[in-house]
Amino acid sequence: MPLDGHDSSPLSWGVTEPHALQQLTESYFETRWHVDPVDGSGAGRTACDGRLGSFDEEGIRQYVAALRALGGAVEGLDVASLDDEIDRTALLYDIRLAEHRFRVEQPHRRNPGLWAGHVCEGLYQVLVLRGRDRAALARAASDRLAEVPGFLAAARGTLADCPLVFVRGAEDTLRAGAGLIGDLEAAFGDGAAGGAFQTRADEARAALAAFGSHLAALAREAGPEEPWGVGREAFDFRLRFQHAVSLSTEELLRYAGALIEEAEHELEGLARTLGAGSWPDALERLRASGPPRGSVVAAYEGVVRRARDHVRAKALAGVPEGALEVLETPAHARPWIPIAAYLPPGPLSDDRTGRFFVTVPDAEEADARCRHEIPVAVAHEGYPGHHLHFLAAHAQPRIVRRLLTTPISIEGWALYAEGVMDETGFHPEPPERFFRSLALLWRALRIPLDIGVHTGALTFGTATRFLMERLHVSASHAEAEVRRTFAEPAYQMAYAVGRRELLSLREAYSRRVGSGFALGAFHDAVLAYGGIPISLVRWGMGVDG
Repeated sequence: MPLDGHDSSPLSWGVTEPHALQQLTESYFETRWHVDPVDGSGAGRTACDGRLGSFDEEGIRQYVAALRALGGAVEGLDVASLDDEIDRTALLYDIRLAEHRFRVEQPHRRNPGLWAGHVCEGLYQVLVLRGRDRAALARAASDRLAEVPGFLAAARGTLADCPLVFVRGAEDTLRAGAGLIGDLEAAFGDGAAGGAFQTRADEARAALAAFGSHLAALAREAGPEEPWGVGREAFDFRLRFQHAVSLSTEELLRYAGALIEEAEHELEGLARTLGAGSWPDALERLRASGPPRGSVVAAYEGVVRRARDHVRAKALAGVPEGALEVLETPAHARPWIPIAAYLPPGPLSDDRTGRFFVTVPDAEEADARCRHEIPVAVAHEGYPGHHLHFLAAHAQPRIVRRLLTTPISIEGWALYAEGVMDETGFHPEPPERFFRSLALLWRALRIPLDIGVHTGALTFGTATRFLMERLHVSASHAEAEVRRTFAEPAYQMAYAVGRRELLSLREAYSRRVGSGFALGAFHDAVLAYGGIPISLVRWGMGVDG
């Protein structure tokens, strides 16, 4: 169901799904990339490289209508095999979620960070895209710069009644925009993009400044601090269609309480081993042993190599080909990435290089990185976490499993991967195990945080204080975490809930196969489903309950 002006050129991916399912899957992603070409460009769809798209009212109205039609077609599709039914269900859930997001939650109206972040991501993406020649990237940079004024004008005409938490997050993101334009000028301002490049860069910079003034006006109009979440009904919708779990928020809170208690018990035991009176005391001591600021990236690179070798030596999973590049987090993304993040290669791109962003703390930050926490971050973002997971997904012949990702699978696997590395001896010293338990506590606390802010129990201020008191992080770290939680409903809880689902699946699968159970074989079987919800993986693997 392509939109007007939609790029409908065939993808021809050599897939194995039935023809009708393949067509509907391709139509969904092309429809999505028409509205959000930055996402399409990141996926490797080169036709999207020079566009920004728009989230204006008319465009979103057409998008929601197209999603409804696609959802109806997918729901009525007859399929013959279990694999096809699993993929059909995963696709239907993703379509329903996308429709609900823009029809009910309406981030295009409420969250200026959606617009500011989209501009910054679109510009930054041109700097890091691989698999395109320099002339093509230069043209894409020039074309995206040309779209910035119109895109932000549409934002000013669309945004209304924006909560202050979203306005402040957008202001933080926007401050990096001018720097990104400067980076593009340095990369492509030598004439490779044509004579209009500098004019377009200047006009884009002026548009960012004008949008900054608009954000200041929105901040003045915003009301006092109050609950700004999506509400219980919308949150429950995400539990069902984004995560495909049947747990209630009450059950999730009970699980979170038990997991928090478990992690804190582990931390106290490790603190005693380290000679500290309490785990916060141990944390303060350990954080004084960080690598020099200039060697943080190099320290991560060394652990990446060690983690990859460990996965191979312990036969934890097959390791697909694809480099992992460690980079310092770009300035525009620092408000949203307090520690580390991962950017996968595009599933349609020939390039297999993943990017592991590391946020090097400012000298005055209280929760500076410690060298002992690097291994758990690498296990999460690199091996056997995100990088291995995405490479395995992108190798799948079924396009739903290659392209579709859900946080309960992606983030659940990465947190589960931290524990697997601990189980198999990757963290031999107490300080490293301490930070593994601290990472588990962090993700456990995200469950009540996520539920609280979106059901009205927590405001921005109370949520920030909750994290500072329970996790012992700085105000800036806690604020970044809370901003992200408000902007991405039901995402933060997916880490711990996904880990829970994977551990349950592993236990049930191990009972079923008995003495023939092998950890690496189990992992490869899970990874063959890509990033679809774990309950659908359980269905495909024939594990009941």
